[in-house]
Amino acid sequence: MTTGKITDVRAREIVDCRGWPTVQADVYVDGRLQGRADVPAGRSTGAHEAHVLHDGDPKRYRGLGVRRAVANVEGPIRDALTGFDVTQQRQLDATLVQLDGTPDKQRLGANAILGVSLAAARAGAAVSGIPLYRYLNPFARVLPVPLMNFLNGGKLTANELEIQEFIIMPVGADDYAHALAMTTEINEHLRELVVAKYGILATNTGDEGGFATPMKGIWEPLEFLQKAVESAGYAAGFGEDVVFALDCAASHFYDPQAKRYTLDGKAYDRNELIDLYRRVAVKYPLASIEDPLDQEDFEGFAAVTKALPQAQIVGDDLFVTNVARLRMGIEAGAANAMLFKVNQIGSLTEAFDAAEYAYRYGYGVQVSERSGETEDALISDLVVALNSGQIKTGMPVRGERTSKHNRLLQIEEELGGVARYAGHAFRRPR
Repeated sequence: MTTGKITDVRAREIVDCRGWPTVQADVYVDGRLQGRADVPAGRSTGAHEAHVLHDGDPKRYRGLGVRRAVANVEGPIRDALTGFDVTQQRQLDATLVQLDGTPDKQRLGANAILGVSLAAARAGAAVSGIPLYRYLNPFARVLPVPLMNFLNGGKLTANELEIQEFIIMPVGADDYAHALAMTTEINEHLRELVVAKYGILATNTGDEGGFATPMKGIWEPLEFLQKAVESAGYAAGFGEDVVFALDCAASHFYDPQAKRYTLDGKAYDRNELIDLYRRVAVKYPLASIEDPLDQEDFEGFAAVTKALPQAQIVGDDLFVTNVARLRMGIEAGAANAMLFKVNQIGSLTEAFDAAEYAYRYGYGVQVSERSGETEDALISDLVVALNSGQIKTGMPVRGERTSKHNRLLQIEEELGGVARYAGHAFRRPR
């Protein structure tokens, strides 16, 4: 007889795609393993993210081991959740947050709490006999537009590009399978262009699968994207096959003392940088810009949102999937979309609450992976459950990235005729 009660919670230290340690958690129901989840890790992180608990032993993984977080899962967290109804996700997550008792999960670690939260959601879906996306939302049906990171820069690779990601969005695709085909074709043409100018070594890839080329600035990468799109036989533009996007991660090239951004050897104040984005948007179909300014500059985010009405302005480091930060942004008119990263806040319920709050005020929600991913494809279920219409999960070039894309192909097939590809309506899917 199935009771749905948690009988054990376990964890272990595993490695992510960079070889660094992270937490994998297991939830047992009625004596059987029913849910497992891996916790992703970021390299380019916001100052206000929930605390990732590391061991601090410099002799092992340079202090980045997670055995303390694993011990917390198999100690106080296991004790608190044994006998718990696994289908009561909100109550379960609230119990974990209260057990930690700190504002940013300093005591138990967001990596410990999140691993169990996600594994419990999977276990709840398993004992209910339905896929995770349907368990979380019985009305889930929207397949997202993938934001494909064709060129890497910033902290995600070893080149001189300050801007972290140069992105193509296949908004004109018929469905998710078509979107993957389009971007793969464009990427092969980009590869040829990169090799012709910079040589074969320039096609090495960064953390999220984009080429780590020796390009500089903002104009040259976008020109390469434009040429690759045209060479592949597609059109770039609003209402066309593809549009472009940027993840600027501007806090990483901002000097708070000088109040200047340094991009391709030139210093910009806030207004000058906004003007640069405006000029870029005149030449290229720039549909989305993530973190165009420093993570503390709510006023600047409001200004850039007004200056670029045709673009989605996404807050990542600005909001860190946190309702309190999001509320500050909404009151200031800063940005019009939130990046959704479950490990920034540390539990599934808190992340979904942030998404719901964003929707309530007309903000978009862009679901995102982290640079330190594993083969766990859980965010593919989350993006469909949220009907958010857009996902950043890297180029389909390595297992930790292809697993997410392949899971979305499976979901698209499972949904069949009720599935809807967000396409041009990615900001507010219908």
